[in-house]
Amino acid sequence: MKKTLSAVSLAVLAAAAQAAPQEPAAQDDPHLWLEDVGGEKALQWVRSHNEAAEKQLASPQFQAIENDILAVLDSQEKIPHVAKRGNYYYNFWTDQQHQRGVWRRTTLDEYRKPQPKWEVLLDVDELNRREKENWVWHGANCLKPDYRRCLVSLSRGGSDADVTREFDLDSKEFVENGFYRPEAKGSLGWIDQESVYVSTDFGAGSMTDSGYPREVRVWKRGTPLAAAEKVFAGEKTDMVVGGVRSHTKGYERDFIARTIDFYRDELYLRDSDGSLKKIEGVPDSVKKSVVRQWLVLSPREDWNFQGKTYKSGSYLIADFKNWMQGKREISVLFEPTADTSLDDAVWTKNRLVLNLLQDVKNRLVVLTPAGKSWKRSTIQGLPENGKISVAAVDAEESDALWIDVGSFTEPDTLYLAEAGRQPEKLKSAPAFFPAADYTAKQYFVRSKDGTRIPYFVVAHKNLKADGKNPTLLYGYGGFEVSLTPHYSGSIGRAWLQRTDETGRHGVYVLANIRGGGEYGPAWHRAALKENRHKAYEDFAAVARDLVARKITSPEHLGAQGGSNGGLLTGNMLTQYPELFGAVVVQVPLLDMQRYNKLLAGASWMAEYGNPDKPEEWAYIRTFSPYHLFDAAKKYPPVLFTTSTRDDRVHPGHARKMMAKMEAAGKDALYYENVEGGHGGAANNRQRAHMNALSFSFLWQKLGNRK
Repeated sequence: MKKTLSAVSLAVLAAAAQAAPQEPAAQDDPHLWLEDVGGEKALQWVRSHNEAAEKQLASPQFQAIENDILAVLDSQEKIPHVAKRGNYYYNFWTDQQHQRGVWRRTTLDEYRKPQPKWEVLLDVDELNRREKENWVWHGANCLKPDYRRCLVSLSRGGSDADVTREFDLDSKEFVENGFYRPEAKGSLGWIDQESVYVSTDFGAGSMTDSGYPREVRVWKRGTPLAAAEKVFAGEKTDMVVGGVRSHTKGYERDFIARTIDFYRDELYLRDSDGSLKKIEGVPDSVKKSVVRQWLVLSPREDWNFQGKTYKSGSYLIADFKNWMQGKREISVLFEPTADTSLDDAVWTKNRLVLNLLQDVKNRLVVLTPAGKSWKRSTIQGLPENGKISVAAVDAEESDALWIDVGSFTEPDTLYLAEAGRQPEKLKSAPAFFPAADYTAKQYFVRSKDGTRIPYFVVAHKNLKADGKNPTLLYGYGGFEVSLTPHYSGSIGRAWLQRTDETGRHGVYVLANIRGGGEYGPAWHRAALKENRHKAYEDFAAVARDLVARKITSPEHLGAQGGSNGGLLTGNMLTQYPELFGAVVVQVPLLDMQRYNKLLAGASWMAEYGNPDKPEEWAYIRTFSPYHLFDAAKKYPPVLFTTSTRDDRVHPGHARKMMAKMEAAGKDALYYENVEGGHGGAANNRQRAHMNALSFSFLWQKLGNRK
């Protein structure tokens, strides 16, 4: 059914439709040359602007902030989170001596010790020295049940594109003439020791418009990659396709997943004869997965099925075998309410753990099958009012869980837990700033359309409500991503604990605006496409509320966000400049007329719309910072940061916006890291440097001076 536009949306479209024809064609953009990522002319521009930013932000304060952040990132006291594979517990670790990291393992008995002994499997720094490369770790996929052979993925400089190489855990060496996938966006996954599913760039026509694989092939050991048998091909307009084998004992099955876009997908069972059976009876908008005997269904929109409506954000199950035979009975294990959504669902051997968000605060519910129903229980002995993350220790062998608990002011603590037993405290992260000196409070504000928007304020206990506190407002608001309370030693040391020249501490604010997933899919859908403006209205409402509460004032309020959050802060800069004293725009989307033609941009049209369609460009233009910029308008100081190696969001967005502002004589700085991919940095030193640039800029612009 076609969506009905609200009166507000219609007004926005009408206004935009008049402005849209006046936009210059892409070839008339004087800054188009900056989209040449590796071109020498563009890189020279980058180097000169990096130098200018470094010069302006360099100070004793900058060096102190960078050192503080690096000390947090390189701390030997961090929790070494592990993943169980067979009898060993695996961890990837970075610190001062291991900037690119080491892949290592230990036993559970050893892991329980304060200082475990680790067996190093692969030292990425040493590998880089030996191969004269700049590899960044992208993970390992090890073959059950003996976990001897692994498929290790490595990226040059941190880009999404990577290589996959077969690794032997016994010899601790890459396998000579083993499986090897050349550099590309894609994946390699075990079928058995002699064959894998491969999705990668096979040449012309094998990639989607979004730059991801559209083919799944079966590749047998000892044969050329190009000879791999094609078993499925999606459409060129799809986002990505992939193949996977479930190795769960007794439930060994193969699946082909076709991701049409971020919010629509298809799932196929691949039989032993190679035939494909689509999971029928389920709309593309319902997320689908199979866990042992269960078909798991999660509607992104309200779903009418067999005379019943299942709410978006519900967690549903059915017997998979029966479903495939046409016997379709659904059980509801979770249904959202006005204030509660599903953050995550974790299966163990005999149970299902639902991690819920109730007004953006986690709580756990444990479900155990009991005949045709499910018994509900909780895990006792965990701290309350904190962020809770849950993962299965070994979903096939036990009901044990890893549970991470933390908050804005309390460092994470790792527990080994199981329903009905007192959790075992295994590890605690160090405190990088004194929790007793700070408070974290949740507030709510009404947005322009009356919607209740939550946000958190983290501040020193001696905060004076006089409107003079340097305050950093952070947000994202997209792709159903939830921002929840979390501990950050970097924010603590660089912002909360630090003071300006008048002795005022920084205040940190986290906004839970629409477009995210804090209240489930409906919260996300509320800011999709023609309703995108609602996310920005929410963020602006939080900014105004901070001023109304006299926590800060516009001259002392900064905004920060990255990726989709960079689009958010770009719109704060151009649409709400009067609300902010400084804006940090990180790895952003900004030119929304060309975003779908740059790198992975086409994959986000389900979120923003298609600018090549006039009726959709009419509303997209209303949140395209590159086109909203007005040279005659006054803007707050801004810092743009991005990465040359970001092959997801094109660095041209930030480059061109900087060039446009610079040409108009605006107060703007630009810094582009040469590595780092979409994360903006490839190692701890780079992360510390990039973060120090942002915090130093914010202190310079927002701090009170005597």
